[in-house]
Amino acid sequence: MKIKKPKLLIISLIIPQIAAAIGSIFTSKTVGTWYLELVKPSFNPPSWLFGPVWTTLYILMGISLYLVWIKGTKSKKAQTALTFYGVQLGLNALWSVLFFGLQSPLYAFIEIIILGAAIALTINYFYKISKNAAYLLVPYIAWVSFAAVLNFFIYYLN
Repeated sequence: MKIKKPKLLIISLIIPQIAAAIGSIFTSKTVGTWYLELVKPSFNPPSWLFGPVWTTLYILMGISLYLVWIKGTKSKKAQTALTFYGVQLGLNALWSVLFFGLQSPLYAFIEIIILGAAIALTINYFYKISKNAAYLLVPYIAWVSFAAVLNFFIYYLN
């Protein structure tokens, strides 16, 4: 299979990694201290699982972005789709700032609900341009939905 625009694919893969890097700055500061002290629900995944899951999700997000981007960016539909993608990506990074940086499970929970809505809107708009791009975001919204439940219980238990 030949990739139509390889440079665009590389850029598309890098963009979500920037959000990941921003989030990791805040996560790394307290994940080994404050986070360890929190009471967590019984269904909390083991810590080692988060890295591989998020790495996979960010790769899928990048490929999804690429599939929309190669269709063109001049139409109103594409611009709306890419705007929602940018919003959800910003919200993705903001969650780590709120949860780990500010150590506020409550603010992070409120924000993750908004993030979920932004992802759903992104999927909706991506679907209109590339069904495959939308499908690639389904694991992301599923994980964020699970993370929202986990976030709520961490807030509730602490």
